[in-house]
Amino acid sequence: MKILVVDDEKIKRVTLSDELAGRGHAVSGAEDGQQAWDMLQSESFDVVVTDLKMPQIDGMQLLSLIKESDCRDVDVVMMSAYGSIPVAVEAVKRGAFDFITKPFRNEELLPLIERIERKREPDVASETADTSEIDASIIGQTEGMLRVKQMINICARTDANVLLFGETGVGKDLIASTIHKHSHRHEFTFAKVGCALFSPALIESELYGHEKGSFTGAETQRQGRFDVAEKGSLYLDDVDDIELSQQAKLLRAIEEKVFERVGGTQLIQADVRVIASTKQNLLEKINDASFRQDLYYRLDVLRINIPPLRERTDDIPLLVDHLLRRIAPDQECLIEDKAMEVLKLHHWPGNVRELYHTLERAFLIGNGRITASLLKTEMGGILASSSPNGLPKFTGLPQGGFHAAMEHAEKQLLMNALESSGGNKTAAASALGMKPSTFRDKLTKYGLG
Repeated sequence: MKILVVDDEKIKRVTLSDELAGRGHAVSGAEDGQQAWDMLQSESFDVVVTDLKMPQIDGMQLLSLIKESDCRDVDVVMMSAYGSIPVAVEAVKRGAFDFITKPFRNEELLPLIERIERKREPDVASETADTSEIDASIIGQTEGMLRVKQMINICARTDANVLLFGETGVGKDLIASTIHKHSHRHEFTFAKVGCALFSPALIESELYGHEKGSFTGAETQRQGRFDVAEKGSLYLDDVDDIELSQQAKLLRAIEEKVFERVGGTQLIQADVRVIASTKQNLLEKINDASFRQDLYYRLDVLRINIPPLRERTDDIPLLVDHLLRRIAPDQECLIEDKAMEVLKLHHWPGNVRELYHTLERAFLIGNGRITASLLKTEMGGILASSSPNGLPKFTGLPQGGFHAAMEHAEKQLLMNALESSGGNKTAAASALGMKPSTFRDKLTKYGLG
């Protein structure tokens, strides 16, 4: 392919051009956007790799000129420093093929160039995410969900790391898998690690694997998730639960794309795209010194903020229809209009996950017919008596006074959390801000364990 490298930094321009030429491409260089635009008027190129910040015509202006001219079929790759990532994301929205963040090793650009080559081969389908398929898998037409779908499309087109932010039950797992499914890595493994499930010692082995004899019980060599996800995607669910002592090694694996197994010394390459999720404000954790700032910036290249269900209640009818077809694919289910109104009035602290389990239970109890009275009575009044903060509202006090009332409220919260999490005790404890061990002790206390 004919490639034009545009960068006002001579050393980077020359070394990158040499790397691409060494791979058999015909490469030219331009020291700024104006010179690049002049060259594009007289020569044809397949790809322009351009820096974002340049004198005269910058990378964004050059992109606009290309896409508004006869050379609009040229694929543009934007080089961007970390501080300019939002602008680079905007460039992708405006038609850039992808972006790569500085600093990077020259060979890291090669997979992007190979993707462009494959895209340009005749009779090969475009690798750009199919927005109609995204619409079908991610349910919602409110403004917040349309933004989520737009960002999924952008994330799927790039190799940049992604941070998903949202409450428990909003669908972070689904969005992570959708990004992978529509990316060029879809033929390789999508591996998931629930970071809240492992102690500091175990998370290291889970992520990187271990060598035989590295600790008691390590009778064989074991691959970690970075091994399993090679050339694919690694989803770190609840990345905020990784202890500070383990964050430096994770940073190295992401930043330098190498890691060592527990008990090993050999450096192993890690061609892995990382998608992480959190339900906490990581900037607050940085301020209290429980999360590394450099790791945060490596993870938060592209971010998707997923709105809670209470902020998109107009999507509830669509979700109800979708979820009921999952619950009973071969059976008709009737839901009253008044029942739908009850669902729309609920605060949904467990979000879509809670809605799913609520519908499943109502479907079974109502034998395929869901009414407002069923939701208000058969389900213990939980839906009808929620206060704005999602906690149970009491119309009277149990016998025993204040202490008994507090225990009653605590038991109700435990039950709500378990139901919202679909019986997942770790997720329920996390939603209540408890340690899993404390949560289990309280379940035992109230006979819920």
